[in-house]
Amino acid sequence: MKRSLISALMVLSLLVLSWTTWAKPPKYPHKDFIDSYDGTQTCLGCHEDEAKNFIHTVHYQWLGSIKNVVNVKGEKLGKANTTNDFCTNPMINWIGILKNSRGQVIAQGCSICHAGLGKKPQDKVDDAELNNIDCLVCHAQGYKRHVVKENGQFKWVPIGTHEQLTAIAQKVGMPTRANCLRCHIKAGGGPNFKRGDIEPTLKNPPRNFDVHMSAKGMNMNCTDCHWASGHRIGGGGADNPVVDVTDKTLSCEGCHTNAPHKSPLLNKHARTVACETCHIPTFAKQYATDMFRDWSKTEYNKKRDSYEPEIRFQKNVKPVYAWWNGKTWYQDVHKPIKLGKDGKFVLSRPVGDIKDVHAKIYPFKYHEAKLPYDPATMQLIPIKVGIVFKTGNWKKAIIAGAKAFYGKAIKDFKFAISQRWMGIYHEVAPSNNALQCSDCHTDGKGRIDWKAMGYPGDPMRMATDRFKLFKIKPIE
Repeated sequence: MKRSLISALMVLSLLVLSWTTWAKPPKYPHKDFIDSYDGTQTCLGCHEDEAKNFIHTVHYQWLGSIKNVVNVKGEKLGKANTTNDFCTNPMINWIGILKNSRGQVIAQGCSICHAGLGKKPQDKVDDAELNNIDCLVCHAQGYKRHVVKENGQFKWVPIGTHEQLTAIAQKVGMPTRANCLRCHIKAGGGPNFKRGDIEPTLKNPPRNFDVHMSAKGMNMNCTDCHWASGHRIGGGGADNPVVDVTDKTLSCEGCHTNAPHKSPLLNKHARTVACETCHIPTFAKQYATDMFRDWSKTEYNKKRDSYEPEIRFQKNVKPVYAWWNGKTWYQDVHKPIKLGKDGKFVLSRPVGDIKDVHAKIYPFKYHEAKLPYDPATMQLIPIKVGIVFKTGNWKKAIIAGAKAFYGKAIKDFKFAISQRWMGIYHEVAPSNNALQCSDCHTDGKGRIDWKAMGYPGDPMRMATDRFKLFKIKPIE
């Protein structure tokens, strides 16, 4: 009996030890499953269902739900079918090999940041679409690729020997911060050009730069906030309202609750003032960001031996502030723009005001650009940017852009200034570096123009509560 009990305990111990050893995932779980990487087909052997899901996502289609857009109905929007104030439209600048006079490659097209191998995406599931997915762009470290031309077609091809690529594929895993930043930090043509709050420094930031992503802070990954399910990634913003996930909203309150402070007064502020407003005092802290882009002028870049539109950069920028309720007014490229008395038009703006119980005061990067439009239709004209980079001839680039996007050459175009309020959400400072009362409440000299925000004056000095003032009930 005693011997049987000891034997049983030994067997149980071995089973527990065996299970523990098996349950602990290896560092590189794919190493034992991939002995040869032969392109996307290698991944599809086990992950075809995941690939089918990915085909329908914003990261592949560059189109998504417009549930948060107030002025566009019944269609999807995104990079694919709109124009923007940076490089205009990616679909007419998709892929190619552009060289300068020295024979150096200076551009390969907007698909450099698309998770595909060069084919323009279509929203259907077939072999062509499945085999166009480039899984390693998001899931592998050390992976690089370049454009080649084969049989008259451009496509993205991995760089490296078969053995090197197999070693890279064996180490695939969930997307890391580096995977996400490889595209998002260079949006708009260069480091931090576009967003203003996504700088190369985020790869390994000090704590006072970003308390969430610093190794000495929370050491968070992008996907800790931008959760994903079925390759649909959570998030979006005031100027980027296209979303993959429509039944869940990404917000600071998801982790910090609606009353994150010890101070009741600060918690009362949180009903009206977004977390980002106080906790991101400035953006473009180390890398200057594009604040105005003029496509009616070009400048020669001697270092790159290429031309660029005239861009005004700024560093350590204080945000502008506006009400936002989570909805956006977005200019549909297929509809006419409306010029204001100042000759400007809105490309994207947050929706909300002081009387809107769902709105809070958020920080924004206010960006302007000088963009071409057709005076006959008042529609914006995307630009063939490669012509600008190569020759500096912006007139030719605009005419070619109209031909590529609308199917007709438009020679009698005009220019107007676009306005875009771009949400600031990253580079959260430690609490001791957050804004103080005096930053906003200083005899009319603070950061916020209270009357422009709808208040009769400084709410602290006038003891004004917007909920009492307009008889609205706050959301608890």
